[in-house]
Amino acid sequence: MKRLPPYFRRWQNWIGLLLVLTYVFLAVAAPYLSPDDPKKPGPFMRVGRAFEPAPLPPDEKAVLGMLPLGIDIYHALVWGSRDALRFGLIVTISTALFGVIYGAISGFTEGRVGGLMLRIADSFLAFPPIAGVVFLQQLFLATVSALGGFYYSGVIYSYSDTQIKATLIQSLLETINPLMLSLIVFSWMPYARLVHSIVITLKQTDFIQAARALGGSNFWIIRKHLLRNSTGPAMVLAARDVGGVVLLQATLTFIGIGGDSIWGEMLALGRNWILGPGGSILTYWWVFLPPTLAVMLFGIAWNLFGDGLSDLFINR
Repeated sequence: MKRLPPYFRRWQNWIGLLLVLTYVFLAVAAPYLSPDDPKKPGPFMRVGRAFEPAPLPPDEKAVLGMLPLGIDIYHALVWGSRDALRFGLIVTISTALFGVIYGAISGFTEGRVGGLMLRIADSFLAFPPIAGVVFLQQLFLATVSALGGFYYSGVIYSYSDTQIKATLIQSLLETINPLMLSLIVFSWMPYARLVHSIVITLKQTDFIQAARALGGSNFWIIRKHLLRNSTGPAMVLAARDVGGVVLLQATLTFIGIGGDSIWGEMLALGRNWILGPGGSILTYWWVFLPPTLAVMLFGIAWNLFGDGLSDLFINR
């Protein structure tokens, strides 16, 4: 409790916390704030005419307007909050857990084993996550093609009547989003390097030497002392990464490389209407402004929240 007052003395920490709680509320209350269409459930609910090519301004049917094809912006915006929060937390928690444990083990063992583990982490740093997305997608398509089929709109089809037997790679990529899997595989290294350096420093402290002298096992020392005293900086890094991975997901979805961000798809659907007659960006403001603000504020919220955690765990 002694650490809480300094945290709340900065107005930035208040804003970050309130924004994060707002997105959590939207994610949890999405079914109540904007119920699904029972006939066609999903984040993109059609409230206008399906053949309407132009976006329509806000009215009683759609309080934030409609995208082309009569899609309700408010409904997609609310359900996009749930999708963004789920994606960001799953990716960040998975990478942080693996990276922290990996870094703690490599830092504690040191020597040849620890050095080899650190070199493996460095080799992963040379492989960008975007390249990983493309690699996993091509691996999936090549696997389906080798089995005599093709993939279209989320469904695997066969050129013959013979049913395609799913391989392990195919089953994995059908279950897990390729972008999510790629970010998990190629984003744990900063956590590992951070915890590795912290653990090497902690090993020289008196309480670790005392734990060894009292007969503490390596596993007990890592679990009880090293992990507990090195997770603070990792939590700060993880909080900032939540917003970053969601922003990357929306960007890749918008440009069509990969991902299935709802906010990114909203921007992609309205990309031809960003500029109105005469080059004005205010003519169809409802097309791009709500999803853009949603993505930006999500990233800002988690960055401010991470800065606040640094005051709580590091700058104390």
